[in-house]
Amino acid sequence: MTHEQNDQDRVESRAHLLPEEAAVGSDDPQAQADAILTESDIREDDQNAAPDTVLEHRTSDQTVTPIEPPD
Repeated sequence: MTHEQNDQDRVESRAHLLPEEAAVGSDDPQAQADAILTESDIREDDQNAAPDTVLEHRTSDQTVTPIEPPD
């Protein structure tokens, strides 16, 4: 099976609308499936490609302004 055939099989498989998608409908399920799978592939290749998926590792003193004790 070629890469193009494999991609086409994925698109055809994903083009079957989920219940939530069927409820609102789709003008072009094939194009929708292709777009979803393309975005998924990008996110899989680059874990930082999806917004809000980067976990920051900071300590509390890096995130808040320390309060000065009164004199």
